[in-house]
Amino acid sequence: QVQLVESGGGSVPAGESLTLSCAVSEYTSSAACVGWFRQAPGREREGVARISQFLGTKLYADSVKGRFTISQDNRRTTVQLQMNSLKPDDTALYYCAAGRARAGTCSLRESDYDYWGQGTQVTVSS
Repeated sequence: QVQLVESGGGSVPAGESLTLSCAVSEYTSSAACVGWFRQAPGREREGVARISQFLGTKLYADSVKGRFTISQDNRRTTVQLQMNSLKPDDTALYYCAAGRARAGTCSLRESDYDYWGQGTQVTVSS
């Protein structure tokens, strides 16, 4: 059972930065893919960014490209999401998730992720 614990959320004004961290309990095929998702009030949960823990490849949603960066530490125990130039539309509950690779790749589809953290709130004021 992969365990995920998020940290680093908070409230910031627009234009500022935040870094979210996800502690991942194991570096195995069950957690080959680690992704960040978010859900704003009244909206469906959406994929933000993901990283392949084995290959290091990254994928971003169009809405955050150029502003957010996903990375992993050298021990593969933490996955971070650096969020720059934050906008009020980035306000949401952010979740870290882990899952197996499908067909050798990692997606941003919620259904491909088996393990989820509790979420951390990010609020961006205008």
